[in-house]
Amino acid sequence: MDTTEAKLDPEAILKDFPILNQRIHRDRRLVYLDSGASSQRPQSVIDAMSDCYRSNYANVHRGIHYLSEAASDLYEQARRKVQQFIGAGHTSEVIFTSGTTAAINTVARSFFESPGRSLEKGDRILLTIMDHHSNIVPWQQLAERTGAVVEFIGLTGDCRLDMGELKEKLAGNTRLFAFPAISNVTGLVLPVQELCELASANNVATVVDAAQHVPHEPTDVSGWGADFVAFSGHKMLGPSGIGILYGKRQLLEEMPPFLGGGSMISGCTIDGFTPGELPAKFEAGTPPIVEAIGLGAAIDYLSGTGLNAISRHEKELTVAMHDALSEIGGLRILGPAPDLKAGLVSFVVDGLSAQDISIFLDRQGFAIRAGHHCAMPLHEYLGVANSCRASFYLYNSMQEVSGFAEALGNVIAKLK
Repeated sequence: MDTTEAKLDPEAILKDFPILNQRIHRDRRLVYLDSGASSQRPQSVIDAMSDCYRSNYANVHRGIHYLSEAASDLYEQARRKVQQFIGAGHTSEVIFTSGTTAAINTVARSFFESPGRSLEKGDRILLTIMDHHSNIVPWQQLAERTGAVVEFIGLTGDCRLDMGELKEKLAGNTRLFAFPAISNVTGLVLPVQELCELASANNVATVVDAAQHVPHEPTDVSGWGADFVAFSGHKMLGPSGIGILYGKRQLLEEMPPFLGGGSMISGCTIDGFTPGELPAKFEAGTPPIVEAIGLGAAIDYLSGTGLNAISRHEKELTVAMHDALSEIGGLRILGPAPDLKAGLVSFVVDGLSAQDISIFLDRQGFAIRAGHHCAMPLHEYLGVANSCRASFYLYNSMQEVSGFAEALGNVIAKLK
């Protein structure tokens, strides 16, 4: 994994991102603080995708002509880059999907169809109150189909996961524990390896939503010991429409394919079909070829920059944002202390709508997120309808943090 120690120069990095070098709203500088929803793309990713369409595009694994072989090579190179980037043991454990949501749904639709793994009425699926809807709804749908029950682990007073409640509920008839590596609302970084070890000790399968982790923190899925890990390309400088399902090879081999069609078979007759080998077994139809190549280019950029350096930079921004926002009266930061968080800060302001705050900040050039962030259960748990979220990445700077805090203070004063 990455061990880069160099300090980032966000102003130099910013030059690599064409979309961020523009002026908006009467010549305001665009400050993008919404990477938790979707990151922007450097020129190298844009070029890799354009080059594929211009010079190397054809369907993969289906032709013996030059273009098909060239596209297939680039597609599989991207898979190897993902494998190395996340510390998977085999390229066959890396399944290309359309995103985190599709990856989690694949597990929800297939894992408990494996021999000897069927769910029975009353079996427990355990989630956390912090989970994104993409790691809630598929399990609720599975519970509706099988009679299983979905239960949620709550938080402690300082917004950490309630480990006592977790240990209690992992015992007994719990069959699966799905949880985020990082909360997309509070920014809490969860102890993934510890949680997977606790689940494994109770013979409970694990699914980790790593959509907020892989782009920002060094990730070692083998070290985590997770059974399944899901994440998306569009949050890590890559294109939309591409995501990854990592799964332990033995489990993936036991699971029946979720989607049927072309490419996922080794044979098909009028009497039936035989599934293909991994990873093709779970990649039915024409895959996201150019998107995978773009993701490979994004991994090159992130690896060249260094995940340790990115993580350290974002934590510095988070501490600075906490300090700045704590000076604003009537503002409440959601989540734990900054030393327990990744690079995002969510907050609410007494008497003001998150949407109104976001609209007025946009007019000052600051792009943030407002709403429930696809985490309605957590907002209800915290006693708020919605919140504002500023999320950081390698192209954000301390000057942007201080400028944001000043603009936010002015917006609040104006709205009140």
